[in-house]
Amino acid sequence: MTARSGRPLRMAYLAASIAGVAFFVMSVALLGIWPGRVLERQVRAMSPERPLGLTVSEERGRVIYSREGCAYCHTQQVRYVHGDMKRFGAPTLAWETRFDFPHLWGTRRIGPDLARAGSVRTDDWHYAHLFAPRSIVADSVMPSYAWLFDGAPDRPKLGARDLVAYLQTLGRAREIAGPEGEERAREGCNCPDDTMSQMAFASPINASPARTRKSLDVPAFPSEVDERRGRTLYAANCASCHGPRGAGDGPGAASLLPAPSDLSAHEYTTARVADALWNGVAGTAMQAWRDHSPGDLAAIARVVQRFHSGQDAAVPDDLVALGERVYAANCVQCHGQDGRGDGSAAAELTIAPTNFGIQRPTLSQSLRALREGVRGTRMASWTARLSEPEIFAVAAYVRRFFEAEGGR
Repeated sequence: MTARSGRPLRMAYLAASIAGVAFFVMSVALLGIWPGRVLERQVRAMSPERPLGLTVSEERGRVIYSREGCAYCHTQQVRYVHGDMKRFGAPTLAWETRFDFPHLWGTRRIGPDLARAGSVRTDDWHYAHLFAPRSIVADSVMPSYAWLFDGAPDRPKLGARDLVAYLQTLGRAREIAGPEGEERAREGCNCPDDTMSQMAFASPINASPARTRKSLDVPAFPSEVDERRGRTLYAANCASCHGPRGAGDGPGAASLLPAPSDLSAHEYTTARVADALWNGVAGTAMQAWRDHSPGDLAAIARVVQRFHSGQDAAVPDDLVALGERVYAANCVQCHGQDGRGDGSAAAELTIAPTNFGIQRPTLSQSLRALREGVRGTRMASWTARLSEPEIFAVAAYVRRFFEAEGGR
């Protein structure tokens, strides 16, 4: 009786064990293998034929990114939500991370998402931020990675160079795939009626409000501003590079090339400051600030304009005439006939030549640029080509192009 009564129990255990194993195998197949196969087919269908991979240096940088735990605070995946699309750009497609093994998507955003970080910041900005994060971003909680440098942010070791090279690849593959790549992804998706899937193509690939761009239309800035708020915003966002008094001597300035502008040594029109704040300054570490409202940016612009004070002494007419001749012979190719930075060579330069119509340097600043050049730009020293009287004359002459607010 005991042996017979125990048989059903053993059969029940056996059946439960078989069912458990079968359920486990089915779970692995349905939740692991099958979705992986579907994803693999989708990646092949939507990916460009030859997506750009990583160089050896960039691969090393990816290893350093993983080793230093960057994925603990930074994600690499733009989600299918409007907040992400507005801040970062088009949602991430699966093929964009096809070379990531293991993936570095991350799950927490203590810092910003980096899926579209490539080309948003300059290399020197990244070096300064890695070496001393709060010298660039005052409220950053990122730790310093000073061991990747030889004592200063402008002396990166190989590890720092590799890491920054990797950061500059993030989002690159999809951007260089171009319109043809987007069209192939749409066709491969084969989901014209799927609203969620179509969101991946509804935004610019990189919509970062910090990304610099060639001067484009700027929204109208209000004439009435809150200067107290402007000073607060300037201290929080600008003083780390430009310094508390606008002298270009902030804690993050030393390693940036070209150096942040000495705002106190220039007189700016509102249009000039508005363009720099809204579009950034291409080729420099000066980012755009399109995540701020026109009212806030107008308040910052007013603070920037207040840094300049005083007038330079008048220059004799004979020196002005000499300056005009020197300018015509040496400067028009970049700065243009009327000093607007639109000379025949200007379009070929990464950093646009100064437009003297909307930005007037002090005489001492103008002389310094002519004698020493401007490091990090195509503006070279002219002491080997021009005499001291010619340098003084053209330094005074370019200041005459300025059109003050309400001018002609």
